[in-house]
Amino acid sequence: MGKSVAIITARGGSKRIPRKNIKPFLGRPILEYSVEAALQADLFEEVMVSTDDGEIAQAAEQAGAVVPFLRSGNTAGDFATTADVVEEVLASYERIGRQFQTVCCIYPTAPFVTGDTIRRAMTLLEQEQADCVIPVVKFSFPPQRGVVVQDGRLAPKWPENMAKRSQDLEPLYHDCGQFYCLNVKSFQRQKAIWMEHAVPFIQDEMYVQDIDAPEDWEIAEMKYQFLRGRKI
Repeated sequence: MGKSVAIITARGGSKRIPRKNIKPFLGRPILEYSVEAALQADLFEEVMVSTDDGEIAQAAEQAGAVVPFLRSGNTAGDFATTADVVEEVLASYERIGRQFQTVCCIYPTAPFVTGDTIRRAMTLLEQEQADCVIPVVKFSFPPQRGVVVQDGRLAPKWPENMAKRSQDLEPLYHDCGQFYCLNVKSFQRQKAIWMEHAVPFIQDEMYVQDIDAPEDWEIAEMKYQFLRGRKI
């Protein structure tokens, strides 16, 4: 697999959930779960947190990650992409003479990710000789039978699909929003997270939860407690 680094992206700004990346999740800063998973994967030369925020940097180091440099203003704003952050981190390492062959970019609000999950996804990256491995989950309801509101009335977006059985529709998936496994050479050439040779890492819906609003947070805590009872 070559030299590998885990990059946890945790900027200070968050509009919908203030201080989201270090907000307590069942009593622990949520960032800790991502750091812990990366460390438990036992694959990485370094588990680092990319942040522009001193308090987040302190929490990251207390959890066992390193913060070798702070994020620049260019990648700390609302419009910076994950690819922008990864590119900056890799360039910062290169300036101090360190290079990596693979990257696992992990979001700081992904408490359902485990070390085993990361290890299996990184192994898949190597086995498939892929540009990237993307965790995805199947839509629980077929999007092909979605409806829209037009002039106050419901209308099918694709009328031809409304009478079809769910099992006859092609399964569609979406990004879990948890982590990405990347081949560095491919990334530096394509400058993107989703690259040409993208391999899916299909996740169970029980282990996926968007956390974008306060109610999402509550659902995630309940789901995590349930799964912990099942010894996730």
